[in-house]
Amino acid sequence: MTSLPDQAEEYLASLRSERGLATNTLAAYRRDLTQYLDSLEGAPPDPGLVSAFVEELYGRGLAATTVARKIAAVRGYHRFLVAEGMAPEDPTVLLESPRRAEPLPKALTVEDISRLLDTPDRGSPLGIRDAALLEFLYATGCRVAEAVGVNVLDIDLVEGSALVTGKGSKQRLVPLGRYAIAAIEAYLPVRMELRGGARDPERLFLNARGRPLTRQGVWQIVRRQARAAGFEEARVSPHVLRHSAATHMVEGGADLRSVQEILGHASISTTQVYTRVSPRHLYEVYVSSHPRSR
Repeated sequence: MTSLPDQAEEYLASLRSERGLATNTLAAYRRDLTQYLDSLEGAPPDPGLVSAFVEELYGRGLAATTVARKIAAVRGYHRFLVAEGMAPEDPTVLLESPRRAEPLPKALTVEDISRLLDTPDRGSPLGIRDAALLEFLYATGCRVAEAVGVNVLDIDLVEGSALVTGKGSKQRLVPLGRYAIAAIEAYLPVRMELRGGARDPERLFLNARGRPLTRQGVWQIVRRQARAAGFEEARVSPHVLRHSAATHMVEGGADLRSVQEILGHASISTTQVYTRVSPRHLYEVYVSSHPRSR
């Protein structure tokens, strides 16, 4: 391996002493810096040469995590040189790190969702409560914190909507389907029983003691019903219900702006991940809409 200049050795030594990086990580950084400095061929580093090095990495088809590590090594090296007075400026200031691919949401099939939602015992008070909760989570795609924050007065069963308070205290109206409406209608008398003679806590979903359900309580209910439905516990969570709702809406033909509004995403780019979960759906959309698809 080509020996590194003294400045690079000092940088690696600082990583070892100040940041306590593992031996394997330091070895990877050493290889990354060697590769980078070799690419300069003795020329003074500038933004153009740095960009060319990064483009060469992408051209080799390296994983995004590998490219990110190499960029981190180069960027850290130049920041070190500037901080120590060994270089007048940092040529990596405007260099962007690669965005790591977002993991695809885990979504249950429509059939799996039906099996889960049919599982609660609708002959018992808590089973009726659980059914209403599951139907609400799937119908609205709400986050757990949003679901536990919904008040009784936020629900309009005539209009079929729920007023949900999301991140940043932003409120949005979310549609309720007929299954969720029916489940909530069946639950409201049970809620009165759960509340007893105590002061009404206002929250829609209550626990067995008549107090507002917590986020942990919602997780426990979802996991318990998932086990009863025969699912592996780790496969089902409140967030999976949210992902499933979004995925099924997209597969059903909903436009992304509408799904964005329902889910309460601040950016459409967050919602666009759901276009990647169903290649079959995208193919069907292409065949039905593109004039030269056939």
